[in-house]
Order: sequence, then C-alpha cells, then structure tokens
Amino acid sequence: MSSINTNASAMTALQSLNMTNKKMDAVQNAISTGLSVGSAKDNAAYWSIATEMRSDNKALGTVKDALGLGAAKVDTATTGLTAAIEVTDEIKSKLVAAREPGVDRDAINTEITALKEQLSTIVESSSFSGENWLSNDSATAAADKSIVGSFNRSASGNVSVSTIDVTVSDITLIGSDNENLGILTKTYDADALKDAPTGTADNFRLIDVAGQTTAATGTVISVSNSTSDADIDSMISAVDAMLSDMTSAASNLGSVGKRVDMQSDFVGNLMNSIDKGIGQLVDADMNEESVKLQALQVQQQLGIQALSIANGQSQSILSLFR
Repeated sequence: MSSINTNASAMTALQSLNMTNKKMDAVQNAISTGLSVGSAKDNAAYWSIATEMRSDNKALGTVKDALGLGAAKVDTATTGLTAAIEVTDEIKSKLVAAREPGVDRDAINTEITALKEQLSTIVESSSFSGENWLSNDSATAAADKSIVGSFNRSASGNVSVSTIDVTVSDITLIGSDNENLGILTKTYDADALKDAPTGTADNFRLIDVAGQTTAATGTVISVSNSTSDADIDSMISAVDAMLSDMTSAASNLGSVGKRVDMQSDFVGNLMNSIDKGIGQLVDADMNEESVKLQALQVQQQLGIQALSIANGQSQSILSLFR
C-alpha cells in the first residue's frame, strides 16, 4: 500500500541515518579528546576506575614533591655534618700537633678556637626551610622528623600515607639550651675511652654555648703552654670519640638520603605505570577510530541516499493522478 501520510521507508532510512550520525559524533569526540571513555555514560566501570586512579596519581605527585623537599633537608644536614667532621678532624690534628714537645701551644689554641667558631657557624647555617637538624635549642631531645614517602590504597579501598623517619636526636651537634643533647657540646669521659680505665672520670667537651639553661660537665677543650701532656692525650681521645659519633650520624643520615632518592625514583616509575594503566582503560586507539570514521562516513552518505530515495517514492504517487 502506498500512503502519503506514512512513509515507512523514509522513517527507516531516517532512523538508520540518525544512528549513524550518533556513532560519528562518538568517533569524532574520541578523535578530538583522545579518549574512548570520556565520561561515565561511555563506560561507567572504566570511567570510575580511571577517575580513582587519576586521583591516586595526583596524590603520588604530591608525595614526589614531598620527597624532593625531604631530600633537600637531608642533603643540607649531610652537607653540614660532613663539613663539621672535616673541621673536627682538623681540631684533632691540632691537638696531636700540640702534643709535640716545644711547640707553641698558645698559638695552636688560637687555631683551635677559630676552628670551634667555624663549627658553630657550620651548624647554624645548616638550615633548610626553617629546619635545622644539627642544632637543638630545646631543653629536651629533638623529636624525630618524618618525610612523606608513599600514598597507599589497600585491596579494600582504604588509603594511607607512609613516612620515612629521621632520628634527629642522633645527629644533633650542638645543644644550645641543653648542652648534653649535642655531640659537640656534651661530655666525653676520656678515662672510659682508655684500654685500661682507672675509674676516675676525665670529662671534656668541645664547644661551650653561651646562655645555655643546662650546661654539660667537664672541661672545655683548649690548650696552652701550661697544659700537661696527659690532658692533651685525654682531649685527643675525647675528640676522636666525637668524630666516631659524627661519622656514625653521617652514615645513618646517608642511608636515609639514599632511601629517599630510591623512593622518589620508585614513585616516579609508579606514576608512569598508573598513567599507562589509565590509558589502556580510556584512551582511544586512533588507528581504529580512523577506520571507524571512514566507514561511518560511507554509511552516512548511503543513509542520505537511502532517505532521498524513500522520499522520492512519495513523489511518484503524484503521477497516478495526472
């Protein structure tokens, strides 16, 4: 039956053309954005996973920044500690030189005093972002410092942040309020450092801090022409013990620095892996989209032609009434 009110062929052709146009819109959107899943309506499951992973990756980016800041703090403390070790080693050499008979110990003490002032300057300057791990101006031991090291998501979806901790009290060189808290300001018993201790304390310390609340016991290391050889030997032993503690502190700090660097590299690689995973979920395959576009363009042209033919059938009805 031919009808001028209902053109079934035209309706079918129009529906087919509309479907083709919708598919073309989707393909063109994928090509322009580079995403096959650009919103939840494209694929709710993949979009949800990708959105969560992007959020986690952003958090990991912040972790990487925090690791960079932490690495700078560790490097600053390491630089100061290394410089302090070199100066303390020089003081030890000066004390050994003072042990030689006939030398001008007063002149040597002038050099030692200058070196101790340099130590104080090094410690005071070893500050980054307002934090100085080598100096403690509190009456109590310095609290541990934490560096944000990772952002974690468990299998159940719960998140947590892990840190890399630094025991600052072990690397404190100067206790400006409580001298007993700093390696360079606290007391070392030279007698206890002997192979055969006598049991009589022989206490020495290297730096005396002015205006401290709690002073360390013992004699501040210095020499003069009246200083006995035995006292110089005790001073050498005390400074050597300080050097040993400083070396251990530098070694521990170096381990922390190495761990921070390794974790920073790992986080960077992890971010790249997550980016790749997100891409596999939502990125469009341009080769495939290009082929789809060409096929849809042909379908669109055929649909337009089919609609034109269907509409033309109504025109043929007029010839029946001529």
